[in-house]
Amino acid sequence: MGSESKLRKAPAAVILTPAAEARVADLMSKAPDDAIGVKLSTPRRGCSGLAYSVDYVSEEVAMDEKIETPGGVFYIDGASVLYLIGSTMDWQEDDFTAGFTFENPNAKGACGCGESFMV
Repeated sequence: MGSESKLRKAPAAVILTPAAEARVADLMSKAPDDAIGVKLSTPRRGCSGLAYSVDYVSEEVAMDEKIETPGGVFYIDGASVLYLIGSTMDWQEDDFTAGFTFENPNAKGACGCGESFMV
């Protein structure tokens, strides 16, 4: 028996649908020159407490989760990962709205407008 340990890659905290991955690629194709990826975080906001926020990032933070997608790197804020584990992120567009949507098993409730959630 060798002393080498087999490292198993943990599953990503958030699953991105193909539509969400395509949107990340689209965002990265239009990104500012200093952007290294797109980052999901959950700042305190709204009537339920936490909101989803997706922004460009220009530097990597050691505690952030890093997910390689075909169109660019997708980061998850290290402080937000616990609120997001097991979530699915999608991109949906219709005639009136377009935006990322989240199916989050950790959310115990959300506000009526869908802007924020609680855990």
